[in-house]
Amino acid sequence: MTTWITICETCKREGWDANGMEQTDGEALATLVEAAATGLSRVKTRRMSCLMGCTRACNVSIQAAGKLCYTLGEFEPSAESASGIVSYAISHAGSETGQVPYRDWPQAVKGHFVTRHLPLPDDQ
Repeated sequence: MTTWITICETCKREGWDANGMEQTDGEALATLVEAAATGLSRVKTRRMSCLMGCTRACNVSIQAAGKLCYTLGEFEPSAESASGIVSYAISHAGSETGQVPYRDWPQAVKGHFVTRHLPLPDDQ
């Protein structure tokens, strides 16, 4: 089963406009996450215009069918953040429920969790 990392490509951290950046912070993070996930078979990435967590930019969600879904935010668009996000997604993919023990969380994601959602129920 595939775990998806959805990256908000429109996220802008405070002061973004004053820095004269050519791309948003979300676009920069998305590029780094995509590169870190290249070649992985159980983790895929996609971009989305706005995850509606603007006060916590940069935001990502980690989800898979039938598993817990997590939203994480307040990342800097850095290689360290991207590596931590992808490492967590790999652990999520390897978990039957999507829950990853705290002791296995990469340091780069600690303190960044915003929400956790139950998987959707079967329609039966």
